[in-house]
Amino acid sequence: MDGGLAELIPDRDRPRGWTLLIDGAPQSHVDLDDPALLTFEYQRRLGHVIDLAAPAGRPIHAVHLGGGAFTLARYLAATRPRSTQQIVEVDERLVRLVRDRLPLDPGARIRVRSADARAGLARLPDGWADLVIADVFSGARTPAHLTTVEFLAEVRRVLKPGGTYAANLADGPPLAHLRGQIATAATVFPELALATDPTVLRGRRFGNAVLVGSDRTLPVAELTRRVASDPHAGRVEQGKALRDFTGGAVAVTDAAAKPSPVPPPAVFR
Repeated sequence: MDGGLAELIPDRDRPRGWTLLIDGAPQSHVDLDDPALLTFEYQRRLGHVIDLAAPAGRPIHAVHLGGGAFTLARYLAATRPRSTQQIVEVDERLVRLVRDRLPLDPGARIRVRSADARAGLARLPDGWADLVIADVFSGARTPAHLTTVEFLAEVRRVLKPGGTYAANLADGPPLAHLRGQIATAATVFPELALATDPTVLRGRRFGNAVLVGSDRTLPVAELTRRVASDPHAGRVEQGKALRDFTGGAVAVTDAAAKPSPVPPPAVFR
């Protein structure tokens, strides 16, 4: 997040549940009594990626580009104790708000750094991370410099061999941004999968899609099963179907990068 008005709204049904709003738009949800609870659709899909990034319960090293309410870092700490995590969040006011109102477990190995996502990534050593999650929005748009081959090359540098990259992408018809992001990731990661709502994939509405990349064979069958069994059932594409979906889109470079599209107002109603 970058510079928007951040508010924390208490949950009516959960005594220690909170929803983070940025400029009035719901961004994430946290239940301090149940950090393994993921209520937002896209965060559940990212949670599945976390679950499948390594054998169940095994501690990992993880990087979160974009902090929000630290929802996914809390989830990972609850499901993979003794993991070491780095959160990179550019909005210092948001970091202070979340730290003050929704404090992290002091026993969790989570470091929060206020920095631009790409600059923060550049400070990490080669092969440090088992998992890198990108969930970065500024004014509801992914900044241009986080959509490129050069950015993903930096992600690949930080990942261990066999590590996993996951990105929360947002797009709507005609899905030019999503197609371009898949084509871009394909230049860096030999294995890709995309999890989203079928109506988003068919270009019928604006929504989120989780793109997963690795240099190892992805656990697509299990990811598909989990995504299909979510309260809002989704779909996973990979291989030829995913390549065909790009429709000849070209990879994005720093020289030609643009932010992701502005969501229509109805998305947040």
